[in-house]
Amino acid sequence: MPNTKSALKRMRVIRKRTLRNRQLKSALRTTIKKFERALAAGASVEETRELLRRALRAIDKAVTKGILHKNTAARKKSRLAKRFNRLVS
Repeated sequence: MPNTKSALKRMRVIRKRTLRNRQLKSALRTTIKKFERALAAGASVEETRELLRRALRAIDKAVTKGILHKNTAARKKSRLAKRFNRLVS
């Protein structure tokens, strides 16, 4: 248990940030899974393209919020785009 006022405040701030980061990361995973489900189900190309766009946007937002490292985001985006392009081709 922290002894100083500043340490107590840091604990409160960390708890808030951890909760927010967890929510954002969960939402990110959900958007990616929706895209992957649409791919697996053989949904229409337009619908899948829209889900890909949403997933890529969520990944970019996660980078700006500090949830993902930029190289991790680039790798995820590349892999999702590759999977989509295989479907289209």
